[in-house]
Parts: sequence; C-alpha cells; structure tokens
Amino acid sequence: MPSYFLRLSETSFEPTEHVGGAWNPAEQHVAPVLGLLAHLVEAEHGRRRPEAPLALARANFDILGVIPMDAFDIDVRVLRPGRTIELVEATLTHGGRAALVLRAWMLQQGDTSALSGSPLPHMPARETLPEWSPADVWPGGAIRSIDARREHIASGRARCWIRPRHPLLADEPVSNRARMLGMTDFANGIATRVAPEAALYPNVDLTASIFREPSGEWFGLDTSVSFGSDGTGLTESVLSDASGPLGTVSQTLTVRPRAV
Repeated sequence: MPSYFLRLSETSFEPTEHVGGAWNPAEQHVAPVLGLLAHLVEAEHGRRRPEAPLALARANFDILGVIPMDAFDIDVRVLRPGRTIELVEATLTHGGRAALVLRAWMLQQGDTSALSGSPLPHMPARETLPEWSPADVWPGGAIRSIDARREHIASGRARCWIRPRHPLLADEPVSNRARMLGMTDFANGIATRVAPEAALYPNVDLTASIFREPSGEWFGLDTSVSFGSDGTGLTESVLSDASGPLGTVSQTLTVRPRAV
C-alpha cells in the first residue's frame, strides 16, 4: 500500500505524492507531517521507557516555514524528563533549516473512568453526512488522499468525518493518536469562510489536546473558522471518533486577501 512518507534512515524521510500541499502542490501539506512527528515522538518514548509509557496528551506544532517536496530530517529530544510527566520536542529540518517544531506533553495514564465525561458537542453519525470531495475545492495530493463526509452549516462552519487512505509509513505500526494528529490540519480547509481564490489563510501553528484514546479509522472535526479585521484568523475544532468527543484543535491563521 502506498504511504505518505518513505523512511530513508532512522531520522530521514521523503514525502510521496500523497503529501502535496493545498496552497502549493510543490510544497508539503503540513497535515501528514504533523502525524509523522507525533509518531516519532511516541516511538522514541516507547524505546526509552517501554515499562511505563506515557500518553501524548497535548501536541503544539509551530510552523516555521514551508517544507518542499523533498527529503527532510527529524530530531527528537527530551526537554523535561519525568516519571509521570514529560515534555518532548521534535524538530523537522530541511537543508539545515528548521521548518516545523512539535512540543509534546506526555502524561501518565490511570483509571479515571468513574470521573469521565465531556460537555463537548457530539458529531452526527458518519452515515448521515453526505460524501464530499475536498479536491473540488483544493489542489494537491494530500487533499486527494482522504475520504470525507461533510455537513456544511454556514460560512466558516462545518462538521466533517475524514479518513486517511494511506498509512504514514509503510510496514511500520502507527498509533491512533499519531494517525489522528496527521488529519487535524485539514480542519482549516473543511469549513472555509471564503474560497481559497479570494484569500490566503494558512495557519502558523496547531495545538491539539487529547483527553482519551481515539479509536477507529474515521475522525470527526466539528470546526468553526473566524477572521478578524486586522489580518488574523482562528480555526477551532472539536475532535471526535465514533464514541464521541475526545479533544480539541486550535489553529492561528494569517489572513491575506488576494489581489483582484
């Protein structure tokens, strides 16, 4: 099965055609890369402490620049070691330049089932939403690599179930958390306030908080997009699986109207 990335070495990777970007197909769409960084953080963590693994509970990605459709390197290091809490950083570099940084909080897991619950809104059942082709709105291989069912509610407001058609890496197990994080950046494109021909509105970051283990192949995004009057925007989403909400995603946007 084709994958999003090819592993060249322990720290080097190459994108496949399924990573082509939506703003520029010659650049990588950041969505699959976010999942890859999360996977490498979890893999390093599992090798280092297999007897007492922690869960990736918060992932903060800062997008420092564009990532060409070319080979790149990822370095993982522990910033704050701990028995029950760790802060881990993963940095993607291309040609010696840092392009993407993940800071991940890893937290101890325990039985809190007696306290569990959330007031976050539930997604409609996937089968009730119509099939949607995001490639009708956006270019690039990454957009063409997902299945989607979407309910358009209003300008800048939509609910969508999405499923990746390809694994992040061939023949390498990837957790549901990493696979889901590899889908979260599509949120900014499923609830557009204006058509991409009218304005550029890429995100400069993405922060995801996850409060329980995701399951299944499909992930839900209940998304709202806001534009301010001074060139800044915000995309916020509730993350779900078939069992209900499990976290949130926030993206800060730079909004730039295109010349008419």
